[in-house]
Amino acid sequence: MPLLDWVNRNQAEETATHVPYHLLKFEQSYGDEQQAKENLIIQGDNLQALKALLPLYGGQVKCIFIDPPYNTQSAFEHYDDKLEHAQWLSMMYPRLQLLKELLAEDGSIWITLDDNEAHYLKVMCDEVFGRKNFLSNFVWQKSYGGGSKAKWFVGLHENILCYAKNTEVFPEMWLPPDPEAVKKYYKYQDEKILVRGPYRLQPLATTSMDDRPNLKYGIPYNGIDIYPEKQWQWSKDRALKALENNELVFSEKNGKVTVSYKQYLKNTDGEERGRKPVTIINGHYTQHGTNESVKLFGQSDKFSFPKPEGLLNILLECCTDKNDLILDSFLGSGTTAAVAHKMGRRYIGIEMGEHAKTHVIPRLEKVIDGEQGGISKTVNWQGGGGFSFYTLGSSVFDDNGFLNADVKFKDLASYIWWLETKSALNQTENFDNPFLGIHEGTAYYLLYNGILGDRRPNGGNVLTSSVLNHLNECHAHDGKRIVIGEASRLSPARLESLNIEFKQIPYSLYGNKAK
Repeated sequence: MPLLDWVNRNQAEETATHVPYHLLKFEQSYGDEQQAKENLIIQGDNLQALKALLPLYGGQVKCIFIDPPYNTQSAFEHYDDKLEHAQWLSMMYPRLQLLKELLAEDGSIWITLDDNEAHYLKVMCDEVFGRKNFLSNFVWQKSYGGGSKAKWFVGLHENILCYAKNTEVFPEMWLPPDPEAVKKYYKYQDEKILVRGPYRLQPLATTSMDDRPNLKYGIPYNGIDIYPEKQWQWSKDRALKALENNELVFSEKNGKVTVSYKQYLKNTDGEERGRKPVTIINGHYTQHGTNESVKLFGQSDKFSFPKPEGLLNILLECCTDKNDLILDSFLGSGTTAAVAHKMGRRYIGIEMGEHAKTHVIPRLEKVIDGEQGGISKTVNWQGGGGFSFYTLGSSVFDDNGFLNADVKFKDLASYIWWLETKSALNQTENFDNPFLGIHEGTAYYLLYNGILGDRRPNGGNVLTSSVLNHLNECHAHDGKRIVIGEASRLSPARLESLNIEFKQIPYSLYGNKAK
């Protein structure tokens, strides 16, 4: 597979590995305190924030939407300098690496870009996510009008690159039925109206040129068999079953009989028929986003070129369900978070600049209060919910490789679990003993911060025969055990005989902190 090359690519490949893990520092909750725990707004460098999220949310994010800077003259003074392109690519590469680790196996990532870097990013994403996981390049019509300032063409669209984490487990995507289409086409009803709703008529015959002899058969009607000009869409058994269930309609015109089937709005369980997303998105324009921003922040504080809420509504509708986790690491004015909140999704938003305080927090407070802009009426938003605001705290290790004094047991437990298993630790767990869990047959124990009740220096944090007995009481395990602590008083031979691997804090961890 072709690879993209640029100045300082080698350094970019290692950046994500060497970014230190930071703690997330809680600042304040807004709205309902219980629901606020589900939704996070983080102010800080998104590369560090993404790394900080790995031990907490690795492999759990259902949908990532990002709207990164497009590398135009508005962002860089010397756009034509190839170094500026390289800087942009070096900025994106490590972030994509971390975003991939945060994605759930059945998750997807959506990236909006204009033509300045979209094609370069496509090649980069093929490398990071795998070319086989590319789903589509959506074309979003961003504007309904053109300007006379364009030198050659009026640019009316942007690209939305879409990748699955793993297409082998990625589910089908559906959108709810279009209300206008339902009103226009689903005009008929029968005795099944209460369960299956109205129906529309669709021709049973097909114009396909494929020769399928098993689809050429007669359907009885008024004592005669009706045959298709070419062939039917359904097998004979299915068609006769539909006939028996009063789901076929015969029409006579000019001596010719045609057969239609009833396509009901709902399935047999009463669920409405969905529609497949199309790769051209229109009807939700930048002008809408600007108007939404003006209503939220006023003309003087409006956000530049915000995405309209309707666009995010379409994307989240087709690839997520209620309570799924959404992530936007280039949050801007908070559109993704606002839409996710109104749609009943959990969310994490990261914004480096002061927009986190001047735009995102006020916007979400208005959402909680029930503001009726954007998609509110579409989704019948009435207000409620909450979110928590975080900043980046200190790193797990200081410059000398020692654990930071601010690190609590749960912080270190999450960090260690991620290092050892590349999965996130259950954040609802309230640890009252050293046992962290079992992964692929190996049990993990952490001796730290006086977890056994001994607060003396090194007390309870050192693996001794007595502490080992405590570990067995906490959770006995017949397979391999890994114990992390400050020191071990057990001989290597005894550890080996007990199938225990000991790892020392901080050295064993610090040496692996970037892996």
